[in-house]
Amino acid sequence: MATQEQALELVDRLTSELINRRTEIDRNNDYYQGKQKLKFASTEFAKFHGDRYRDFSDNWVQVVADSPVERMTVTGFQASGEESADTDLWEVWQVNGLDADSQMGFLGSINSARSFLLVWGNPDDPDMPVVTFEDASQCIVAYEPGSRRNRRAALKTWQDGNAEFATLYLRTEVWKFARPLSQQTKTPQMADVDEAMSLWLPPGERRRRRSWEPRELNDEPNPQPNPMGVVPMVELPNKPMLVEEPISDVSGVTAMQDAINLLWAQLFTASDYASFPQRVILGAERPVIPKLNSAGEIVGTQQVDLDKFQVDRVAWITGKDARIAEWQAANLSMYTEVMEIAVGHLAAQTRTPQHYLIGKMANLAEGALLAAETGLVKRVQEKHLWSGQGLREGARLIALAKGQDAKAKALRSGRVLWADAESRSHAQMADALLKLRDIGFPFQWLALRYGLTSTEVADVMALKEKEMEMDPMGAVTQMMAQRPPAGGEEEEPADEDQDEVAVA
Repeated sequence: MATQEQALELVDRLTSELINRRTEIDRNNDYYQGKQKLKFASTEFAKFHGDRYRDFSDNWVQVVADSPVERMTVTGFQASGEESADTDLWEVWQVNGLDADSQMGFLGSINSARSFLLVWGNPDDPDMPVVTFEDASQCIVAYEPGSRRNRRAALKTWQDGNAEFATLYLRTEVWKFARPLSQQTKTPQMADVDEAMSLWLPPGERRRRRSWEPRELNDEPNPQPNPMGVVPMVELPNKPMLVEEPISDVSGVTAMQDAINLLWAQLFTASDYASFPQRVILGAERPVIPKLNSAGEIVGTQQVDLDKFQVDRVAWITGKDARIAEWQAANLSMYTEVMEIAVGHLAAQTRTPQHYLIGKMANLAEGALLAAETGLVKRVQEKHLWSGQGLREGARLIALAKGQDAKAKALRSGRVLWADAESRSHAQMADALLKLRDIGFPFQWLALRYGLTSTEVADVMALKEKEMEMDPMGAVTQMMAQRPPAGGEEEEPADEDQDEVAVA
């Protein structure tokens, strides 16, 4: 068991690493929300037009991040050795609202390179643990040296009112700390700088300044024991690497997003100044008109207001050398053509179908549409694999929180059930399922393949049993009609040959 001094030291170190991560996390979240500053512009252009396009962005980052999330739907969990999905786990999943919150967790992982799943027992209902998805800006997991899976500590921090809170999860105990928030007028970036520089101080002085104090609660001790025996927080990485940190899908898109925003800014500027033919008068003085006094007498001349020409579209030009020249309008299509190329590069790099980005749909056959989405489907399936490991461990933590050690052991080698990542029409899906049934796949497996959750499959199976009880002969007839011939398509000629031999 760790001492309070050791726990505080660990909180300081984990908080320091969390601060280092927040810079990229905040930047990616800003890009996802369309808060994108104008970059790659020349000094002169940025000086005169930077403020004009301050609030504009042609936000492709959001499309790239959202496209895989809409195909990441968990439908159940199945323990090793079981023939069907676990209904108890699915009940915990739904009661905690994770069918919706999981979408936010997957999106957070795509944007911030990781998200987290936290499992803890519920004192009010021991059979219903509390399960939440956590943001990468608030949580961090420490692993054993040389391991990417064996967790030895986890930290969650958050702010509420004028205080900051931290919960440190260890294998055997849980520590809770709090500290007041100082200098509320500082920006989050400057607050992070202060936090980072405080780590340069000696541990004793640092602790005195930061004043983390144990958070005492009336109904629980601090520290409190961890009955699960493992760190109850799991990391869901996006594009994990063997040595380096996981990679966000957004990080590789920001540069091209900046280039597209600049092209739009230049196009708008050209459209404002040079999209119409510009005419200029050469060889003539600026037109003047007589200036009259109150008696109507000419007392001088005054220059014509040129703005009046723009309204009246009439000008009287005198002088033997006067002539009119014209400057051609700027070719704005060159900007749009470059932007289309940039969007195509972005689609190729992120494996996002171009019809998601460009918004144009031709008369494509279903096969061609599926081929166009192959890259996205493979990208989603990769994320199923990466997130599935963390979700499977989360399912094991749920079993441990409920005291079901045998189920927890079986879930270590279990699997997460996902809805099909391919987008198919109902006709295509029905045809594929019929062919799978014809070669012997069971109905329950087909129902899961169709995309039903484990609870819905159980309901369908119960309804089928009720139909058989109400009309057993009709059910048998239907089953016989659906059963494929034993010899396949060649069965009928074989029967004719047998009949001929019998007659002979």
